[in-house]
Amino acid sequence: MTYTKDTEKHITTKVLSVMKGRGEKITMLTAYDFLTARFLDAVGIEVILVGDSLGNVIQGNETTIPVTLEEMIYHTKIVKRAVKNAIVVSDMTFMSYQVGTKEAIQNCGRVMKETGCDAVKMEGGDYIAETVRRVVEIGIPVMGHLGLTPQSINKFGSYKTRGKEKDEADKIFEDSLLLEKSGAFAIVLEKIPAPLGEKISKSLKIPTIGIGAGPDCDGQVLVTHDMLGMVEDFKPRFVRRYGNLATEMKSAFSEYIKDVKSGSFPSNEESYF
Repeated sequence: MTYTKDTEKHITTKVLSVMKGRGEKITMLTAYDFLTARFLDAVGIEVILVGDSLGNVIQGNETTIPVTLEEMIYHTKIVKRAVKNAIVVSDMTFMSYQVGTKEAIQNCGRVMKETGCDAVKMEGGDYIAETVRRVVEIGIPVMGHLGLTPQSINKFGSYKTRGKEKDEADKIFEDSLLLEKSGAFAIVLEKIPAPLGEKISKSLKIPTIGIGAGPDCDGQVLVTHDMLGMVEDFKPRFVRRYGNLATEMKSAFSEYIKDVKSGSFPSNEESYF
């Protein structure tokens, strides 16, 4: 049985926990606008992430670092307005939670209060564990994010796979245990070796959501623009394309230009008299 709109089940963090317990995979995709969010919710996606990846696919930035808290609030409001069943998770932006627990609580509270989202997501391990604990303690669900953490790209220096070396793999594993202990309800694992993804997933009671972390995670997430083939110059190994919208959209735009230039649009049937 899948928890979708057809079964009139609103997805909650408890539902995700139950899904993990019975081995049912969790689906998660990104949305930054009303129509995309409505489509995702209508077909039964369990988790919709309003990711700071909007910095890349919406704003055209090279990294997610420039995205502001105000911009995340704006997009999360729009997405939440369209969703009836899925959990809506909003990314906490760079420097909105790293400075200190007090600032993190205030910013997470602002995001929840102003957007109506169901949870927030934070990147990092041991250095944010106490912040996660306090934020969860006051009633804000937190999703963790380990492995390749895009907000730390300037520290990493590249988007290469994380956790290939034993020391780093051990650190990611220990951080996952710490985030679970701190109260995170799920953890995104990004671009780590599949065996590490499996080890973490089998060791945690909370769900893991993989993106380039192998098939043994409890769920999977992709950036919607990537899986629809809207981004032509970026195709990492972990992205499976389910559409080729870039080609289809350019073809439609070209047809429109041709019809307007030739005078065939609008026709009499498309005009008022």
